[in-house]
Amino acid sequence: MMGSGKTAIGRALALRLGVPFVDSDAAIEEAAQASIPEIFARDGESFFRDREAAVIFRLLAGPPVILSTGGGAYLAERNREAISEAGVAMWLDADVATLWERVRHKSGRPLLATANPRQTLAELEAARRPVYEMAELRVPSVARASIEETATRALAVLRSRPDILETPT
Repeated sequence: MMGSGKTAIGRALALRLGVPFVDSDAAIEEAAQASIPEIFARDGESFFRDREAAVIFRLLAGPPVILSTGGGAYLAERNREAISEAGVAMWLDADVATLWERVRHKSGRPLLATANPRQTLAELEAARRPVYEMAELRVPSVARASIEETATRALAVLRSRPDILETPT
């Protein structure tokens, strides 16, 4: 979900693992030479989701990375399958109060451009949760945990998958 810490935790994990961090939304914006809100406004969500899938597939075909996808990317079965085939999905599970605290002052969230953005966020989280629960790995949010503390917990969860994370011998 937006506000779960995908970018911050992803960057911290990538640094610890010595691999690049890639944000699929940033890659989409770079390829389109437009912001996500501009793409949504100009071309619609369906067009955006198709471009998002193409970018995710391209990034997953490259060398190992920590890939942060937009909150809606994992909803598409094609993206879930591609992520599972190339690596592992990790869900940063944060409650609505935490998510709202993190996103309420940020612009550039087209899905929250509604009359009641907090309610919209809660509805999005409730609708998406069953799909997010399909992720192979889950890192529960801990109130007031730092980025480094959460990255440490995420790394511990990631280490539970030796088929994904190589350990030095």
